[in-house]
Amino acid sequence: MKRWPLITSFILFIALCVSAAYWAMQLFKPPVRPVAAPPQTITLPTTNLDAAAGLLGGHASAAVASNFQLKGVVVASNPAESVAILSANGKPPKATRVNTEVLPGVRLTEVQHRYVLLSDNGTIKRVELPADAKRK
Repeated sequence: MKRWPLITSFILFIALCVSAAYWAMQLFKPPVRPVAAPPQTITLPTTNLDAAAGLLGGHASAAVASNFQLKGVVVASNPAESVAILSANGKPPKATRVNTEVLPGVRLTEVQHRYVLLSDNGTIKRVELPADAKRK
């Protein structure tokens, strides 16, 4: 019981140090600077490269695949992990990863935001996403 005053004094000293440190941090804290909003970027309208090729005397390099319907795409940062949701010959849609076969002899080679490229026995075919598809 003789040590109660010493223990109490020590606890009060620790509380005083904590209080002094808190108020010193409040007093010497730098003023809060306003955060500036990042500048707005201007999005340019996308151009159709096939139209530009036709204007300059070229032609579209990819044929259009008519027996495939593109229902949706999932474009990943790693192109090998991208997925396309394709319906072939009126069958139910199926998710297909890049470099896998959709049908025998038809391989999904590339997935973009608005279209995919299919390799049909070496012939590259382009399947567009329908214009009425919702974009998120």
